[in-house]
Amino acid sequence: MGVRNNASVDKPASAAAVRRVPAWRAILGRFGVLVGLLALIIVFAILTPVFLTSGNLMNIVKDATTNALMGAGMTFVILAAEIDLSVGSTLALTSVVGATAMVATGSVWLGVLVMIAAGAIAGLLNGVTVAYLGFPSFIATLGTMWLYRGAAYVYSGGLAVTGLPSSFLSLANGHLVGIPVVVFLIVAVYGLCHFVLTRTAVGRHVYAIGDNNEAARLSGVGVGRLKMLVFVLSGALTGLGAAVYASRLFSAQPVGGIGFELNAIAAVVIGGTSLFGGVGGVLGTLVGAVFMSTLTNGLIILNVSSFWQEVLMGAVLLGAVGLDQYRKRLSEARQGT
Repeated sequence: MGVRNNASVDKPASAAAVRRVPAWRAILGRFGVLVGLLALIIVFAILTPVFLTSGNLMNIVKDATTNALMGAGMTFVILAAEIDLSVGSTLALTSVVGATAMVATGSVWLGVLVMIAAGAIAGLLNGVTVAYLGFPSFIATLGTMWLYRGAAYVYSGGLAVTGLPSSFLSLANGHLVGIPVVVFLIVAVYGLCHFVLTRTAVGRHVYAIGDNNEAARLSGVGVGRLKMLVFVLSGALTGLGAAVYASRLFSAQPVGGIGFELNAIAAVVIGGTSLFGGVGGVLGTLVGAVFMSTLTNGLIILNVSSFWQEVLMGAVLLGAVGLDQYRKRLSEARQGT
């Protein structure tokens, strides 16, 4: 009887604790990154009149594009409770391979398709290693991070690939009806990814394996096949991001993409996707990528040292992880009611 009485007292108490959560905390927990982005824009607009000029806003969008594309694929991986540390090196490898094909054939479309296909193959190797060989994704992709970077150096001889067709510049720098081409690209990719996650069985299964891998397996979900798929998607979107990145530089660099894996993970986490898997979505990742680009852009305009930029970015990431922990505790409290 005593145990039942304690339980009956504790349960209403936890429910009351959830109800006592202030409205502003609930809003912050759900829309924190969007609120932070709007606050950031207001602060930079006050500090420097250059920030809100159309040219600078276009720079923010273009700077965010590669990270947003990589982050979209990374979102699927993290939702499945895995991680992909190889995307920065994948970007370098796919860009030099695709750019070489572009120079050899003069075809921009062929070069871009080669980048996407090479990224998908790199993701397939990651997926097979994790899903079927049983390697932890952290270790597997840490290994391929070095492998793909080394392959990029070997393939290119350590030199940048130049001599690309001039029309390739329009991918990252062109406009259509006054709107940057990359905006249409982002809308298409994120629209498709959001549809897959929210309206298809594949999306539901990704959330399921991230929430409880074993329960998903017992429910008949092909966990291994699906995990392989999310790594292939991550690699393919990284290849597309490599095309945009190479277009901006008008060259393919084997040293390109160093540290980009951390940027992609940061965009996903800042955007509200839980590192524990099963919670989040791509729309938050897009806001996270724009947030990071906006912060970096504003700090550069204000002539803030690159050292302090890294300090602030680290602080923002820690804050995002703290927010993730807060959301997790709040969710657990609700489930306990």
